[in-house]
Amino acid sequence: MSRRRIGFWYRFAAVLCKPPLVVLIKRDWRGMEHIPADGGFITAVNHNSHVDPFAYAHYQYNTGRVPRFLAKSGLFKKGFVGAAMRGTGQIPVYRESTDALSAFRAAIDAVERGECVAFYPEGTLTRDPDGWPMTAKTGAARVALQTKCPVIPVAQWGCNELLPPYAKKPHLFPRKTHQVLAGPPVDLSRFYDKDMTADVLREATEVIMAAVTRLLEEIRGEKAPETPYNPRRERIEQRRKTRAQAGRASSATGREDAHDGGAASFAGAETAPAGTEVPGGGTEEESGT
Repeated sequence: MSRRRIGFWYRFAAVLCKPPLVVLIKRDWRGMEHIPADGGFITAVNHNSHVDPFAYAHYQYNTGRVPRFLAKSGLFKKGFVGAAMRGTGQIPVYRESTDALSAFRAAIDAVERGECVAFYPEGTLTRDPDGWPMTAKTGAARVALQTKCPVIPVAQWGCNELLPPYAKKPHLFPRKTHQVLAGPPVDLSRFYDKDMTADVLREATEVIMAAVTRLLEEIRGEKAPETPYNPRRERIEQRRKTRAQAGRASSATGREDAHDGGAASFAGAETAPAGTEVPGGGTEEESGT
């Protein structure tokens, strides 16, 4: 795909989206020389704001190589948004259905046609408390190893300051800067002759994400955590803590109930009327109480 073949729908979307983006955010864009001029390739991009797909698309649009994003299938169904998604060649993802693999096949087809497919390998907005990339899914590595195409790591920062992850209200002032840094292709050649096992895909994914994280470290001027945030591990740990807290609360409740029951029995014995049987036999009068 040449730099000139952008198409009507992408140009139309650019006319609509670029003006507000230019007004809302400043730009510090680097690394465009690493975007291939021809041939199919993948970009692997970190994701930290609902705004950054638009801002990143603007970055890559300016290189002349427009990206094809993978997006949830519901966006393609009807209305203007659906028409725009189909017209710009975005790739629908059908989650938890018999069509779930169609996105993988469509991504391979797009790369083999000479297009760019943009992956958010994390699969969703980062949940890392400090905004660093999380552990990623293996889709980008799978397509890369299947097609042996270049994988361009890309880091971005700044849209998360305009609209933080999972926030609903933007922080418009002061005007934020969208920083993008693309790096040279990730070397995955050592995986090409291996069977595409789960372990190989995970290792290749880690290599890709390490490259993205290094670029983000350069943008931010600080070191990322040695171990990426793992949302699955965090969910398991949170469930474990919740069960442990529930167990402690249940034990405490049981002890209180036992204590209250014992106290009530003791109080009943002390206040029993004369002639009432007491534990051990006899009556209060006989026991000398």
